[in-house]
Amino acid sequence: MTAAGTAPRRFDKTSPAGRGVGARAWTVTALLVVFMMVNFADKSVLGLAAEQIRTDMGLSATDFGLANSAFFLLFSVAGAAVGLLADRVRPKWLLLAMALLWSVAQTPAALGGGLAVLIGSRVMLGAAEGPAFPVAQQAAMSWFPNHRRNLPGALVTLGVTLGVITAAPGLTWVINHHGWRAALWVLAAIGVLWAVVWALLGADGPYRADTPETPSCTGPVSDGAAARPAYRRILGTRTWLGTTTAYFTSYWTIALMLAWLPSYLRGGLGHSASASAYIVALTWVLGGLALLGQAALTGWLMRRGVSSRWARGRVGGGLLFVGAAACLAVPLVDGAAAKTALLAVGLGLGGSFAAVAVTTITELAPPARRGGALGTMNATVTTAGLIAPAVVGHLLDTQGGTGYQSAIVLSGALLLLGALAALTLVDPARDAARAGA
Repeated sequence: MTAAGTAPRRFDKTSPAGRGVGARAWTVTALLVVFMMVNFADKSVLGLAAEQIRTDMGLSATDFGLANSAFFLLFSVAGAAVGLLADRVRPKWLLLAMALLWSVAQTPAALGGGLAVLIGSRVMLGAAEGPAFPVAQQAAMSWFPNHRRNLPGALVTLGVTLGVITAAPGLTWVINHHGWRAALWVLAAIGVLWAVVWALLGADGPYRADTPETPSCTGPVSDGAAARPAYRRILGTRTWLGTTTAYFTSYWTIALMLAWLPSYLRGGLGHSASASAYIVALTWVLGGLALLGQAALTGWLMRRGVSSRWARGRVGGGLLFVGAAACLAVPLVDGAAAKTALLAVGLGLGGSFAAVAVTTITELAPPARRGGALGTMNATVTTAGLIAPAVVGHLLDTQGGTGYQSAIVLSGALLLLGALAALTLVDPARDAARAGA
């Protein structure tokens, strides 16, 4: 049934749907996966070069933790601001601008300078990268309807894992043979290359925020297709609050892995630099496998009519619970091998909530409010990146080597809180109706 005064909707052969959206959708998704790979390679470089940087600049653990935290100083603010802007500006151009700014931001520290230059460069880079994840997800989701978003959402999130997996051995080799500043030049060049390819092949999809939840087609659109409830009605729902809380605790573990995991493996557990790089990569591989498994299970459940409360909230909360249990068990076992295994499981599973968070908020918020809802969540969540590296640095300076273990226990406690939030609060279908979305 159509609204009064509207004609039946027909697909036009010149529309995205008529041209075969499928192939273009997966091409864009693949580019966005690479986009997130570059994004997290940028984030991981300081952790991989921690020992060189601290020696080169004479930094304490607290100083180095603050340098990592500086990356997130404007990260959250930029994420929220550009997330709101993404409801009005085409994501294609926002993503292009971000990639170019990443490359520019790498150059000051790559050219030389001390701690002040490093911090300034990281602040600039963080501001440019803050909106990356929500805008990339919004761009990917614009090519798929709700019931098909689990896989593309997981793949874009998997770019995080793939970025660290490739960066860990690759950048470690560059750092060991050519120095950590050379690694920054490599990342800057990769960012420019991606921007060129995206300018040629990137595009916004037919499910973007200014269209209804059906592919672009001819004929008028009913008024209900552009629902615009107030942001406060969306951000005040139990689903948004529960998802954001759970994702905050998951992002805490991501920040810990990026800034301190290589150092913990070398200085705390006695692994060599090369072994540490591969263990870091394996930890992210485990998280990536959990991410894909979650996406497959969630999609399977939803295709069989299971509510997203179970398919997203309960499955995501279960992952965080297992991650929390592994982290909390680290002090209970002896030996580097056992601790390393628990560490990989705890951090790998604990950091795999992002795809659940994005698809849940995408279901909760209508297209016209999706960028703002995702951006605000991301801005809130990524404050964990501002806090975690500095907290761990302080623990190391005050507790010595045992500070690493204290940091893992703290992460386990936070993951447990996040699991409870996901299990008890997340129900996007219920809250979308209440918010008028």
